[in-house]
Amino acid sequence: MPELQVVIASTRPGRVGPAVAQWFCELAGTHEAFDLRTVDLAEIDLPFMDEPNHPRLRRYTQEHTKRWSATISGADAFVFVMPEYNNGFNAPLKNAIDYLHDEWQYKPVGLLSYGGVAAGTRAAQMIKQVITSLKMVPVTEAVSIPFISQFIDGDGHLQPNQTMHSAAHAMLDELARMERSLRELRRQSTS
Repeated sequence: MPELQVVIASTRPGRVGPAVAQWFCELAGTHEAFDLRTVDLAEIDLPFMDEPNHPRLRRYTQEHTKRWSATISGADAFVFVMPEYNNGFNAPLKNAIDYLHDEWQYKPVGLLSYGGVAAGTRAAQMIKQVITSLKMVPVTEAVSIPFISQFIDGDGHLQPNQTMHSAAHAMLDELARMERSLRELRRQSTS
């Protein structure tokens, strides 16, 4: 089965990204279209870009970049679980994207954003400019969670509503369709 990587973008202390990702992964596990892998940028802990060569060249000098390249190369699709900071997506996610180039190509990406009243939608719109320049394909179906703190219980777990469930299922359906459609392009780009 194709691999869907659920990327937790937030790295800040006290973050809710892991709770959101856990809920999504539990739901995605019932969907059965993908093998799932959680990728936590706080655990990956990439330093601010420190490669001397352009990522297109794939002449990586740092071991952390080589590991990151192998991780992303193994994916067939992504879901970015991302907060909205100051009307945009967060710096650790941008840094992680910028480390690589070809590894991202022809892979669909779902956007699961969260925040306050805007539910992370401004971050989701902003990131599309970046990912499409890398030939990633954002799916139209998305999950946007407003006022995220109201959905986190006393144990730190996300308590989703039916709208979130429906949106997540729609996004997974579209990710599966797009992954199949882009598979040949991925194969051609790596050969």
